[in-house]
Amino acid sequence: MNSIGLCRSYLLNRITVRMCSYYEDAVRKLNRLQSNKSTIEQIRKDIRTGQKCTNLEDMENYLSRTGVTMSKLDELSVVHVAGTKGKGSTSAMCESILRHHGFRTGFYSSPHLVAVRERVRLDGRVISEDMFAKYFHDVHQRLEDTQKFEGDMPKYFAFLTVMAYNIFLKEKVDVAIVEVGIGGLVDYTNILRKVPVVGITALGLDHTSILGNTLQEIAASKAGIMKRGCEAYTVQQPNEAMDVLIQYADSLKCPLTVVPDYDLYSFETSQKARLPVELTAYRTNASLAIQLAHAWMRKKHENKKNSMNGVHNGLITSKMVVELPPSTCQGLGKCQWPGRYQVINADYAKFYLDGAHTKESMEICAQWFSDNNRSPNRILLFSATGDRNAEVLLQPLKCLNFTKVYFVTPTAYKETNQNNDNYSLVEQEELISRCKAYKQIWNKTLRSTSEVAVMECVSSALVNIKQTQGALGTPSVLITGSLHLVGAALSILDPCLNKSYCS
Repeated sequence: MNSIGLCRSYLLNRITVRMCSYYEDAVRKLNRLQSNKSTIEQIRKDIRTGQKCTNLEDMENYLSRTGVTMSKLDELSVVHVAGTKGKGSTSAMCESILRHHGFRTGFYSSPHLVAVRERVRLDGRVISEDMFAKYFHDVHQRLEDTQKFEGDMPKYFAFLTVMAYNIFLKEKVDVAIVEVGIGGLVDYTNILRKVPVVGITALGLDHTSILGNTLQEIAASKAGIMKRGCEAYTVQQPNEAMDVLIQYADSLKCPLTVVPDYDLYSFETSQKARLPVELTAYRTNASLAIQLAHAWMRKKHENKKNSMNGVHNGLITSKMVVELPPSTCQGLGKCQWPGRYQVINADYAKFYLDGAHTKESMEICAQWFSDNNRSPNRILLFSATGDRNAEVLLQPLKCLNFTKVYFVTPTAYKETNQNNDNYSLVEQEELISRCKAYKQIWNKTLRSTSEVAVMECVSSALVNIKQTQGALGTPSVLITGSLHLVGAALSILDPCLNKSYCS
């Protein structure tokens, strides 16, 4: 190589190193915005004691400090999705449908699996490290420069929401599909005032320490994303939840439609949409995604008066699409949503990954795992977040005849630092303590005969599996209970999420 080539190579290496450090610096600063345990407990206490939640006022303040006024935010056209189960896959399919119809899309979701930048996508692609770092540092600097007191900064999720809305506005997307974080009514994403279309997926008991202990309370929180003048869509719900949704929709004069069963759709061509997963729950989510996407397209091209009809007690039979055009079928078939009903083949095991974390979703996960393998060598990797009832989550898994069960902390490796996308403030000792509690539940309450081990990280469990395959042959390994656990596993098994999703 001549001197010019050496110089060019040196400069490229220097630029690459600088870009990497620029991104790592962003991740490090973002991780410092995480809420610690005492802060989270205080939030829950405030909610239980009826203290006023200031999330939306805070978000308006944060956005304003970055140059985004409420009137400016009104320019962003959004499909807003809440729910207990399936809101991620529903949002992903909705985004894919709209993109395949030729629209420039933005997508905001949580949590991430491997890299934090997964949470913000443009045109179906996770934003690059360079773009993430550029927007992060710009937003962070604006907020830092306008602090009224030390620490007057948004926490982790609030910051990412501010950043996502900044990105979507500056990148001039046609539509942003926004997945709610927790609940709906006071979720940071719900600062939106004008939303043409909202969706509410299947409801169940989750985040009860924050949202309430009954389906009615959960439904009231999720219904909070409805806006006067928008169109709302949902799936079949338990009666007590549906009653709340109808009442809320009726009070806002917001037409609410229950989407049809997936089998009722017809296709403009003989080519039927091939879903990545043929499960009833996934097909239900697909039906909701279809109606959300087509409602947004219809509202874009028609005035509100012509796009609604037949309002009665909050429920309507609107202009729902029933014959699917090829672009919609392509959007459904090509949608990628890792970590949900995902299978990965390795040379020493076959891995089944699903981030199920509610009773209902765990029942579906257990059925999916049972239906898709006949291996006599079944292994479970399980973890759950601190506010969930592990006994309820483990109950559907006890009949799957696991030969070995690993209760493992939702971290890829034992040592992580603040430069890591999956760094957590939760102490390792606390995570291990939870795993020991899961082991006790499994052995005593569920009375399983499986061999049980507690592991301090996913990599340790995978090494142990590889070293102890035994005479039963290649194991089938189910990894479930938490999206954070699934993400930790994917960071080892498929660190780039097959590149196409991660590039």
